[in-house]
Amino acid sequence: MNFTSQDIAVIEQALQLAIQNEAKSSKANQFREVLTKLQASATAAIQGQYLQTVAHDGLRFDYDDSSDLL
Repeated sequence: MNFTSQDIAVIEQALQLAIQNEAKSSKANQFREVLTKLQASATAAIQGQYLQTVAHDGLRFDYDDSSDLL
């Protein structure tokens, strides 16, 4: 399932509200754990997307100067 950045932001807000409004600390800790995992996954996805974009940007240089062989 692919989430957009807006989807992730909404889920983060919902988890933060749940953490703030939860009376039981064990339940709040579960929400906090999920929020931490979500944020780590989102960060990794963004970084991976950036690295993939850079790796496939279409700019390549050929440093082999074989013109001296002619």
